[in-house]
Amino acid sequence: MPIIDISGVSHSYELTPATHSPHVLVFIHGWLLSRHYWKLLIHQLASSYQCLSYDLRGFGDSQLTPVVGEILPLASYSLESYATDLCSLLEQLNLSNVWLVGHSLGGSIAIWGADQLPQRVKGVICVNAGGGIYLKEQFERFRAAGQQVVKLRPKWLCLVPFLEMVFMRSGTARSLSRHWARQRLLDFVTAHPEAALGALLETTTESEVHRLPQIISHLQQPVYFIAGAQDPIMEPQYVRHLASFHALFGTCGANVFEIPDCGHLSMVEQPEQVAEQIQAILASHNEQ
Repeated sequence: MPIIDISGVSHSYELTPATHSPHVLVFIHGWLLSRHYWKLLIHQLASSYQCLSYDLRGFGDSQLTPVVGEILPLASYSLESYATDLCSLLEQLNLSNVWLVGHSLGGSIAIWGADQLPQRVKGVICVNAGGGIYLKEQFERFRAAGQQVVKLRPKWLCLVPFLEMVFMRSGTARSLSRHWARQRLLDFVTAHPEAALGALLETTTESEVHRLPQIISHLQQPVYFIAGAQDPIMEPQYVRHLASFHALFGTCGANVFEIPDCGHLSMVEQPEQVAEQIQAILASHNEQ
């Protein structure tokens, strides 16, 4: 597993071989997840496009591990800071003509990344990502519940028999395999407390939520959205709301695609449909 240093933190990533296509797909995972959730999708796309997946700072295998005797410096876990990490990764790997594919929180990071690197990033595909509306009471409840979830995550949870069964239908429209439920439990438990809490609190402020539509409205690159029709976490109406700020939306939501019988983990629940949609989007930009 390759590792690259970004701002003093070792980031784990996987990069498939280059192909005949000029496009490179960069996959960005969501909160309390990891790069592993893109494997089914990458398996279908890697023969056509070079694919990069990586673990965000503090998640998966990109853990915040200080040098012995040292204390981790105060860090930002805002969308902008994670987009800065992304930009550094692309520059170090010398990847250009990139399409960013971000899931949930990763979609918001992708939008910021496109804004920071307009020459390198050619387009964005958001999966189960939307928003742009700040509903005070709902966000306060979400933040309070999230803080409790982060605090109550002893690592011995992984040893509790059958506990992964809880993750089989959490936020999904269909039951996941035990393999994916186990992966969700592992990522839930191993996410670094500072990153898990910081990302939750810093990316859900009123100013951050309202900033996304502003960024999308002036992006010159194409931005597309893939929604799960039964997504209970990021409902299609909120996906369409954020998508509507981009010029491609038009009058009929031309940049939004909804997948039936699908919840919040589209790339695991319906990988074939997501792969087909990504291929169709890229095919429409082959000459650009």
